[in-house]
Amino acid sequence: MQLKGEVTVVGRFKRLLIGRPMKSAEIEGERLTKLKALAVLSSDALSSVAYGTEQILIVLMAAGFAAVWYSIPISLAVLGLLLILILSYRQTIFAYPAGGGAYVVAKDNLGVRTGLLAGGSLLVDYILTVAVSTSAGTDAITSAFPSLHDHRVLIALIMILFLTIISLRGITESASVLAMPVYLFVFAIFALIISGIIKYALGGVDAHPPEIGAAVSNISLFLLLKAFSSGCSALTGVEAVSNAIPNFKQPANRNAAATLIMMGAILGAMFVGISLLAYWYGITPNPKETVVSQIADSTFGRGVIYYIIQGVTALILFLAANTAYSAFPLLAFMLAKDKYMPNVFMVRGDRLGFSNGIIILGILSALLVVLFHGDTESLIPLYAVGVFIPFTLSQLGMMVRWIKLKPANWIIKLVINTIGMLTTLVITLIFIFTKFGHVWMVFLFLPVVIWIFLSINKHYRNTADQLRINMEADKPVIKGSTIVVPVAGITRVVMQSLSYAKSLTENVVAVYVGFDDEDIERMEKKWEEWNPGVRLIVLRSSYRSVIRPLMKFIDTVEWKSAETDHITILIPQFITKHWWQYILHNQTGLMLHAYLFAQKDVVITTVPYHLNR
Repeated sequence: MQLKGEVTVVGRFKRLLIGRPMKSAEIEGERLTKLKALAVLSSDALSSVAYGTEQILIVLMAAGFAAVWYSIPISLAVLGLLLILILSYRQTIFAYPAGGGAYVVAKDNLGVRTGLLAGGSLLVDYILTVAVSTSAGTDAITSAFPSLHDHRVLIALIMILFLTIISLRGITESASVLAMPVYLFVFAIFALIISGIIKYALGGVDAHPPEIGAAVSNISLFLLLKAFSSGCSALTGVEAVSNAIPNFKQPANRNAAATLIMMGAILGAMFVGISLLAYWYGITPNPKETVVSQIADSTFGRGVIYYIIQGVTALILFLAANTAYSAFPLLAFMLAKDKYMPNVFMVRGDRLGFSNGIIILGILSALLVVLFHGDTESLIPLYAVGVFIPFTLSQLGMMVRWIKLKPANWIIKLVINTIGMLTTLVITLIFIFTKFGHVWMVFLFLPVVIWIFLSINKHYRNTADQLRINMEADKPVIKGSTIVVPVAGITRVVMQSLSYAKSLTENVVAVYVGFDDEDIERMEKKWEEWNPGVRLIVLRSSYRSVIRPLMKFIDTVEWKSAETDHITILIPQFITKHWWQYILHNQTGLMLHAYLFAQKDVVITTVPYHLNR
């Protein structure tokens, strides 16, 4: 098959996967309505209902079954924190309508390095979001079908690939795909909660949980704080709406604020409902069956409804990762715009999304799943720390903003952010002290990320300094041109290259490298016989190297002519019909091009000659 055909096949496959290219003018059509935004940006937060209560119970069981009643007050405390975060991020949305969330707030009010800490933490959090969501979704599937437990890593990787492709198709299309499963999940969980409450009220639950307020001998404040911090994993994803304001239809800030309120109300109701049912039903954590699975089993039995709930739970846990696929590329774009990440993250793909960010997110999250073997419990502490650091910095940044600007009702706003900052700071410290064995790598990774940001920024600043010109003093210098054409023999590709060179200037020289007297004599004789009107310089190579003698010759030409002429190295290159034929030939031209590109301030160009058989 020809290379052209191969490109066509690749192009058709790409179109099949991600759809037709979209015009830049179509970007307004990619903005989200409130209902679609709720599906895309809230799926992470809503899905945490599936494991938030479970994380509380796992910690409490260290003190025995009698301690599970503490899950109720702890769940209410988490609900209170959710309310504070919703109010706080609502203020952030109106204060920073261009989006960016914690990164922009911290950078604007606390300094660049603090902003980079918030931005780096969020990027890490979004990577972990994909890994945790797909791992948790796999857990839901293996709860219903235990025979698949050994294949959980493969299942998670397949879902990451699927989500990456869906995200590359554009945010509107991914929202359309997500809307039905998200709302189906919300309906299923509320149906489970209502049915469970009715069954409990009618005395249909044969369980005897410990009474609320019952004394537990070996409970400690440290354990309760640890359980509270674990339950706060249900709050991850709350910040995504404030990060992605530019994705909303106008008025973007009002639509984003309304979406945030809807998300908070739904999340709070579902989280408290699941916690109550888990307590009333006397549910305890099981490594091979999730808490939601046990509640559904106890409420409906292992019938059709149970498998529907497990199916939509697994689906929402998988699709929750799409929140990160929406937020990570946008945050990477903002960091790249500020010159702290590579410029490739500012490039929009065929479907108007920041496709490089989407692909990188998919690759990094897949690596995490493989490294942690799809173990959700090991990933969640890292996940929570990654989001509570930006929570704290965002609240602190807003406090500084209110104190500086003193807008209307600023004291009330300051109080809300102060309470939020102190609460999230305490939770962050609890995570650090109680789960240091799980989160210690964050303290190694985040400084490295910030160092990378600063190094990238330094490179861009140095590049700009060296490329900047004085508009009045710096003018183009008119020079002549000397073209050097390396030749390996007398062929059509050499003839075409010399013809092109002579069309530019008469100052053309061909250079041939010979390994012995016989080669040199034969080449000189053929050249004289051919007589193309170009002088031939013959170099001898005692060590059978073509590159080294050529480089010495170019050094000489550059030294003699650099002041008066532009030096151009014109490399003849033939292109084979089939890709596999290319490896049958020496790649001297490519090596010379690469070496010159890295070492010399000369013009390097290639003249291609296509073979047709």
